[in-house]
Amino acid sequence: MPRTLNVLEIQTQTADEFVDLTAKVKAVVQQSGVTAGTVVVFCPHTTAGITVQENTDPALKEDLFEALERMVPRDRPQKHGEGNAHAHMKAAMIGSSATVLVEGGKLLLGQWQAIYFVEFDGPRRRTVQVKVMAG
Repeated sequence: MPRTLNVLEIQTQTADEFVDLTAKVKAVVQQSGVTAGTVVVFCPHTTAGITVQENTDPALKEDLFEALERMVPRDRPQKHGEGNAHAHMKAAMIGSSATVLVEGGKLLLGQWQAIYFVEFDGPRRRTVQVKVMAG
């Protein structure tokens, strides 16, 4: 039986960054042999997150980062001793996982959707867990 849990390795390049995981998640689903069910993409880090978002206009990613920065500025006073409280808060707002339906062995994403890892405290070496479940 093919593995249904995979760990993706990611190396982010900047402090704030969107990393498109869609192709990697599609490959995991195909390798799993599951044709109908769900796939969960989970980020086990507290200063990064997972989201499903538009994949066509790069300006939207900039808009999202700017909106989050207005809500939680990087240079605001912090009680958290590591100096990255802003990253923790932004990650909490984005969330740590996404669940996508699988049908016919394919992700049921909308035409403009992609699955993203979102970095708020990079650059860093990160992992993302992908679990495919039949059903």
